[in-house]
Amino acid sequence: MSGTAQVTPAAELYAQREKRLLDAIELRQPDRLPTILFSHFWVARYAGMSFRDAMYDYEGLAAAMRKAVTELQPDGFHPVHPMIAIGPAMEILDYKQLEWPGHNGLSENVPFQYLDRQYMEVAEYDEYLLDPTGFVLHKYLPRVAGAFEPLAQLPSYPTTLHTRIVQSMEAYARPEVRGALEKLIKAGEEVQKMRGTLSRLNQQLKELGFPCMNHGTSHAPFDVASDYLRGSKGAMLDLFRNKDRLVAVMDRLVAMLPKTAIATAQATGGNMLFIPLHWGLDGFMSPKQFSTFYWPQFQKVLLALIEAGLYPHVLWEGDCTSRLDVIKDIPKGKCVYFFERTDMFKAKQALRDQVCIRGNVPASMLIAGTPDEVRAYCKKLFDVVGEGGGLILDASVGIPDEAKPENVQAMFEYAKQCVY
Repeated sequence: MSGTAQVTPAAELYAQREKRLLDAIELRQPDRLPTILFSHFWVARYAGMSFRDAMYDYEGLAAAMRKAVTELQPDGFHPVHPMIAIGPAMEILDYKQLEWPGHNGLSENVPFQYLDRQYMEVAEYDEYLLDPTGFVLHKYLPRVAGAFEPLAQLPSYPTTLHTRIVQSMEAYARPEVRGALEKLIKAGEEVQKMRGTLSRLNQQLKELGFPCMNHGTSHAPFDVASDYLRGSKGAMLDLFRNKDRLVAVMDRLVAMLPKTAIATAQATGGNMLFIPLHWGLDGFMSPKQFSTFYWPQFQKVLLALIEAGLYPHVLWEGDCTSRLDVIKDIPKGKCVYFFERTDMFKAKQALRDQVCIRGNVPASMLIAGTPDEVRAYCKKLFDVVGEGGGLILDASVGIPDEAKPENVQAMFEYAKQCVY
């Protein structure tokens, strides 16, 4: 019709998929069971790339992602570039928190490994609480990447005032600081290059009818304290020896974490947020510790994100079956709980009126099972957990790197048969 914009088949598919996912998230019954493609190195392996190449070849990884999305036909996808296409920048930074494929003698086909260390000592709690930015600039960053080490020489700006700000410029002219800034600029240029590839890929997939389901990330305050500051051993001891200071740090993080996540999502124009959780699980914390050191602070972060119009997708790594009655205390239809080993059927009983459930085809089944076993498990999930809606089908922690292609294909193909 003259003067009327034409809707392309791809645009119609995009709208259908977006609605299908949002219906599930907001606890309405969709037309059929929705799916999300989430992986790390699996898409590279599926396309015949080495893990190392996936971290360094931005365009090659984009081609691998296009192949996986167009062949599997998920309802939405998580971009992989921000998670793994960071090899060049890490080399420039002399990054120390990860070992990665092909680096320091590692095989080119192993996933990167996080190095669990104490990056903040017990004696530095008060320093962090007094000035988190100053601590991160002068001590934390120099510990996690060699390129940041000269930044320890920069002034303490909360007390560098008036004309002393001008005088402080001398620090930036020191050869070692100048060299550090040049490295940071070079690393920044690499990240810009990667993000340019990612932006083009996301637009291409949108034009093909596939919504992006990750527009930023955030964390639980305890996980930040444990993973990135105190290390797992330090945080475990602090549950008993430094309770007050641990809680004080988490309270500071409650005020800071949502601001960063909201700003990132707003910059992309999206509203889906990914939050991986590591420590608030059965087997690590007692129920009392969870209700003291984990959930109260994390709940505040979730509520701030939801209030800002975001939909958090919370990946509960491990088993949190004993926490279900506690973690259901959030606004209805505004959040997704992505479960790895939590009992999905108990989760449905506890959360059916509050939270969309995502998952959880086992990694072991996708690696060592058969397509028939995958289809049988998906059927059980749909029949029980998918009753009335509120389920998004996914692997337990995303598609494992070693998953058989035929098993992954069986998971996505079967979902298309699960019509309400």
